[in-house]
Amino acid sequence: MLKRDWGSVYDDRPTPQREVPEGESVDGKERWLARIAKHYRALLELLGEDPDSAALEGTPDRVARFWDEFINYDPGRIGTTFDSVNHDQMVVVKGIPFFSLCEHHLLPIEGVVHVGYLAADNVIGLSKIPRIVQKHAHRLQLQERLANDIVHELAQHVPDALGIGVYIEATHACMRMRGIRSEGTMVTSVMKGNFQQLDVKTEFLTMAGVG
Repeated sequence: MLKRDWGSVYDDRPTPQREVPEGESVDGKERWLARIAKHYRALLELLGEDPDSAALEGTPDRVARFWDEFINYDPGRIGTTFDSVNHDQMVVVKGIPFFSLCEHHLLPIEGVVHVGYLAADNVIGLSKIPRIVQKHAHRLQLQERLANDIVHELAQHVPDALGIGVYIEATHACMRMRGIRSEGTMVTSVMKGNFQQLDVKTEFLTMAGVG
């Protein structure tokens, strides 16, 4: 059984939600979007831009709708599991692309995630792992926390897994566009259960193509 020791980075944050209550009318959502657009219009003015210019006309509204799409992303059904055919078999889904936003500067994080687990009695549906990745990427994030979020969620759906590993490679626009303005790829990993054993970790990283 996988011992769930998530560490201090994982803080079990609630999923962010817009201020429009569930079931409220379309007018309610439009009011929420209008409030966001109003703030972006003010920001453009503070930056010395004319939000009524031909180039920027409609930009505050488009940005508001981006936030709605980003924060309220629906990953679809995640919890589909099946009986495992082979016990102690490693399952790896590699090269899952993702985009997120850094919570420090609201700038893009772009990368790939490799996820593996040692199945016991149950396996999760193949498409569910990318759905888990996208669910947790669609919020303000830290790369270190994203790995923990994925491990935590996967463990909820395959609680009898003997181990889980997540390996992330990503570039951060906050490093490329500001400060040092340098290229660089950040690599993080979280290994739980049997994945902390060197031979199991090595097998996972080899299967993921990064070992």
